[in-house]
Amino acid sequence: MPQLEVDGAALTYDDEGPRDGDGVPLVFIHGWTANRHRWDHQVAHFAEKRRVIRLDLRGHGESSGAGVRTVEELAKDVLALLDHLKVDRFIPVGHSMGGMISQTIALSHPERVERMVLVNSISRMTYSRGRGLLMAASTLVPFKLFVAANIQRAFAPGYPREEIRAYVHASADTPREVVMTLYGAMRAFDVLDRVGEIRTPTLLVHGYHDIQLPVSQMLRMAKAYPDAVVRIVDAGHELPVEKPAELTAALDSFLTGRA
Repeated sequence: MPQLEVDGAALTYDDEGPRDGDGVPLVFIHGWTANRHRWDHQVAHFAEKRRVIRLDLRGHGESSGAGVRTVEELAKDVLALLDHLKVDRFIPVGHSMGGMISQTIALSHPERVERMVLVNSISRMTYSRGRGLLMAASTLVPFKLFVAANIQRAFAPGYPREEIRAYVHASADTPREVVMTLYGAMRAFDVLDRVGEIRTPTLLVHGYHDIQLPVSQMLRMAKAYPDAVVRIVDAGHELPVEKPAELTAALDSFLTGRA
């Protein structure tokens, strides 16, 4: 289990697959309160033929470190790891907050991003006045209740309750300071007016039943992308674990030019 020290955090990561495999490395970036194992299905598939890298973001999973206050700071962690691994060009695959990190990297270092995949992610969080007040009020409830409310609603109707409970428990193990500061970072994230600058081919995969980051917001973002492919899947916000095979197939098609 390798780790890299970056600005007071020990980042745990996996670096798998052949160095001389097909194409540039894939870099999988998980979302808020999750960990690198969200990508188990995709890593098992792609590591047979190409280099695959994934990490636990600071304060998540098996990585230490306090929460940072901007998505840009998380992007710097990812780039520090890739510099350490001597990876120049790569394909970021980001889920939710990980997609925000991916967009940040694509805007700040376009020369390093060959293609990009955004899973259940958006470029700007937009709420009605009522929803905004509800979300602000939710931060005042006990921490574990706040986490449980957010994670339970991330899954599509009908997803097994016992599995949802396991994800709620794992998310609640993320330190409170990390959870709350990054919650604020995501709400403040806004690059919608800049995504037209991202010229790299981009795949946008989204769960139809996502109520955390609704499809309508993703489609608004998609219109701004010069070179985007959109896939809608019968899933909620946690698409990587709800429909892992469908996501892997969509990635495979996009990477081989069949999308």
